[in-house]
Amino acid sequence: MTSTVPTAAHDHDEQRDTAQQPPQGPLTMFGPDFPFAYDDFLAHPTGLGAVPPTEHGTEVAVIGGGLSGLVAAYELMKMGLKPVVHEADQLGGRLRTATFDGGDPSLRAEMGAMRFPPSSTAFQHYIDLMGLETEPFPNPLAPDTPSTVVDLKGEPHYARTLEDLPPVYHQVMEAWNACLEEGADFSAMQEAIRERDVPRIRGIWSRLVEKLDNQTFYGFLCDSAAFSSFRHREIFGQVGFGTGGWDTDFPNSILEILRVVYTGADDDHRGIVGGCQQLPLRLWEHQPDKLVHWPQGTSLSSLHPGGAHRPAVTRLHRTAGNRVTVTDADGDIRTYRAAVFTAQSWLLLSRIDCDDALLPIDHWTAVERTHYMESSKLFVPVDRPFWLDKDPETGRDTMSMTLTDRMTRGTYLLDDGPDKPAVICLSYTWCDDSLKWLPLDAEERMEVMLKSLGEIYPGVDIRKHITGNPLTVSWEDEPYFLGAFKANLPGHYRYQRRLFTHFMQETLPADRRGLFLAGDDISWTAGWAEGAVQTALNAVWGVMHQLGGTTDPANPGPGDVFEEIEPVRLPED
Repeated sequence: MTSTVPTAAHDHDEQRDTAQQPPQGPLTMFGPDFPFAYDDFLAHPTGLGAVPPTEHGTEVAVIGGGLSGLVAAYELMKMGLKPVVHEADQLGGRLRTATFDGGDPSLRAEMGAMRFPPSSTAFQHYIDLMGLETEPFPNPLAPDTPSTVVDLKGEPHYARTLEDLPPVYHQVMEAWNACLEEGADFSAMQEAIRERDVPRIRGIWSRLVEKLDNQTFYGFLCDSAAFSSFRHREIFGQVGFGTGGWDTDFPNSILEILRVVYTGADDDHRGIVGGCQQLPLRLWEHQPDKLVHWPQGTSLSSLHPGGAHRPAVTRLHRTAGNRVTVTDADGDIRTYRAAVFTAQSWLLLSRIDCDDALLPIDHWTAVERTHYMESSKLFVPVDRPFWLDKDPETGRDTMSMTLTDRMTRGTYLLDDGPDKPAVICLSYTWCDDSLKWLPLDAEERMEVMLKSLGEIYPGVDIRKHITGNPLTVSWEDEPYFLGAFKANLPGHYRYQRRLFTHFMQETLPADRRGLFLAGDDISWTAGWAEGAVQTALNAVWGVMHQLGGTTDPANPGPGDVFEEIEPVRLPED
């Protein structure tokens, strides 16, 4: 969902791809941990499966109204089940689009996810289904970004393409590509993913998981002869990757990073025209053409009294008959044979009173070991995209998309044309950089960021163009999120495997079944909308199976082929 872009790797990857034999297919988020074709599963004319007619109308609790919860609810509704959606805040989760107090009402700020890779093909299915349009996102050095400034240690570099940057940045690019090739079979894995060659993907990935599960991202770099230079590692960490460089990910497992770069999740990002929150809101109101049991014109909204979702869940516990009983903030108590939990997993430890019997103990351990990344943003509305004005002395843009080691870290310039009001994301930060200004309110944060940008662009008066109050978010301070997204630490592969495979419940004790975990932090690609969709579809299969349903033999689901493509098993002893 939230994402970062390796500015040093883009052009080299393209040159490498075109120099080789043309690829067999597009690069998609197909594996590597669980190479199941979710896009083909969704596109198949037979649908995702069916439950027995006796189960039609059965209520299923869906806890969390973000993308994963609404995808799960939407598909369960199409099967003839009755999802009951609980959401503590607003529909959309981290697909949150906000407007400015005092600013132009047409301007929007993407407080969570704001850019999505074309390789997110299951996610794209729902974008297309809801009739939404996308447009290129102005990432650093992207083709549609007018210009980029890389400001490091007080020295700014203006660039329209990678070729405009000093030689040291090219050296960093080459080091990163060599590191990936030598240490992670990069080209071979990408070729296997393009061809959807499952045995080859599993063979490469199995070796790497066993070898690298205990390795940090930074340790992986240090082990590469290509990255023997501390200076190169420092540059790569500070400005080589998105808004604040790779360094915020340096303590995380290298496996997390490989999943991103293998599948092209860091490339060619696009934004949703009109704001990404439209997707969950449209899913809530959408009336499917093909659905079972319910009359034409049925939507998730129409299945909820007054078109409103249920409030926050305050208690979850098991009751006789292996049922899941849900208590919500209104005091309403309902019992279900199946429930899907898509909210941030830490809420099971804090804001929701949970029965230990909800999950097996090993799964509770995995939830407790979850590691979330902090992330903050600050937006301001402006009268026009003044940054496109040319400096009369240099001929350069007045201001550019900016990567820096100063407090702002990443600044994005967002506009719909030269004569229209626009938006600046003054700062996009992660982890320690976000925590540095957590106690500051929006106005105080704005002052810090304007000062930092004033040092990079001393002749530019940003303040005179601001037309409304700033908007800010710190996801670690959001009461129903407690962090931006999950990022596994070294040694966490086994925990992630337990959470991802939770939808396969036949091996669980009978009294631990019926509650299905989903959401991007359950996926192998936390922070990406594709992971939210994929785990939602896993949970849909799990609920269907729990209620005695099956898929069409022509379109087997993730649980039907699980044994053939299951994630790597590492020894527990």
